[in-house]
Amino acid sequence: MSTDKDSILIQPFTKPCRSKVEVPGSKSISNRALILSVMCGGKTQLKGLLESEDVDLMRQALSDLGIQIEKNETTCSIIGECGETSNKECSINVGNAGTIARFLTCLLASQKGGKYSLDGSPAMRKRPMAELLKCLTDLGCKIKYEGAEGCFPFTLHSNGINKSKIEIDASKSGQNISGILMQCPLLGTDVEIGFKQGTVSLPFIKMTLEMMRSFSENEYLNYELNEKSILIKKSNYRQENYAYNIEPDATAASYFLTLPQVVGGVVRIHQMKDVMLQGDIDFFKILNDLGANVYFDETGIVSEQGLPLSGGSFDFNDISDTFLTLAAISPILSSPLELYGIEHTRKQETDRVSAMAKELIKLGQVVIEKPDRLVIHPDLNKLKKAAFDMVSINTYNDHRFAMSFAILGCYDLFGDGRPWLKILNPGCCAKTFPGFFDCLDTTHQDSNG
Repeated sequence: MSTDKDSILIQPFTKPCRSKVEVPGSKSISNRALILSVMCGGKTQLKGLLESEDVDLMRQALSDLGIQIEKNETTCSIIGECGETSNKECSINVGNAGTIARFLTCLLASQKGGKYSLDGSPAMRKRPMAELLKCLTDLGCKIKYEGAEGCFPFTLHSNGINKSKIEIDASKSGQNISGILMQCPLLGTDVEIGFKQGTVSLPFIKMTLEMMRSFSENEYLNYELNEKSILIKKSNYRQENYAYNIEPDATAASYFLTLPQVVGGVVRIHQMKDVMLQGDIDFFKILNDLGANVYFDETGIVSEQGLPLSGGSFDFNDISDTFLTLAAISPILSSPLELYGIEHTRKQETDRVSAMAKELIKLGQVVIEKPDRLVIHPDLNKLKKAAFDMVSINTYNDHRFAMSFAILGCYDLFGDGRPWLKILNPGCCAKTFPGFFDCLDTTHQDSNG
């Protein structure tokens, strides 16, 4: 399937799926690894780096800053200069990538005598940046806003990070903490980061800390993580050449773990483990609570159709990227579904809570929307009525809407293989999984054998 089309018609499975799937590298790990490679003093080889819009934007930005980057078919090599960039004046567009907007801005703030003009997509101009930018201003940066204060676009005049006690509001995005964290070992002292309002998605902060450990000299990183603060003990990044493997994307895996629960059969995803840097791997536990049969073996993770999927109440605060995976298939569940802990997703690529409610209502479902949750009452008969003459899913230029609803479209709703669901703007998947629809098509072909 080609994602350069305006829309894609999803072909339902008429036979149980039986396929082996390889998902691309993690976006979250890929962009952290690129920043951490710059922090080191040698040549770092990244294996399995994700090829996608977000990661390409990060690589291009680092290259524009003077970082030496070489890429071949299997690896991406970065020559680190201990966090220094040779180009101290640059214009950068971060697109709609939160990891670039926050991680890269913190790297720029650590430069002495820098002047950087930053902008993003129209959607990025609405995403929360004020909290991070206020923190960087407190640390000595000067910021001139070209539009609304606290938002892109702006010009950043940097003079390095010189404080060892840092306060930041991370209540809307844990990426604020991660961006500052990765700069800490370069300060040459113990550093304490306080976030009095708490934070969301704590597993991503733990991911950052464990990756920092891997990129540290002798893999030594001593830290104390508390509910509202982190103490980073003095440490150093690697100075020698290093190779680092990027984990497969656990969020991307969630779609194919869900597929057999919708169409029957079994899917195997290679190289996935029950203990990973990515908290989103825990989505398999929710599937099992619903009635699925998902387990790990020596090759990776296996998802087999179990009992008919029920509903339930689930906290998605720590794995919020996967809430859409489950919400999208809710019309075929046997009982109501409550998804909570998702208020912070209103400030991502789109307002994911409100947009999900709109699309499910379009599919005939009764949805109660609250600030931090959705309560969905499945109704298969109303789904059939709504989809009788085809239904189109708006994706809001959000890759996760496209992929999540594509799995629902694989369900043989009318029992005759008739397509009933169309995904608009499928090209938005380029953000994290450019080959998603090709992968889904291959899985379909494997099943028809």
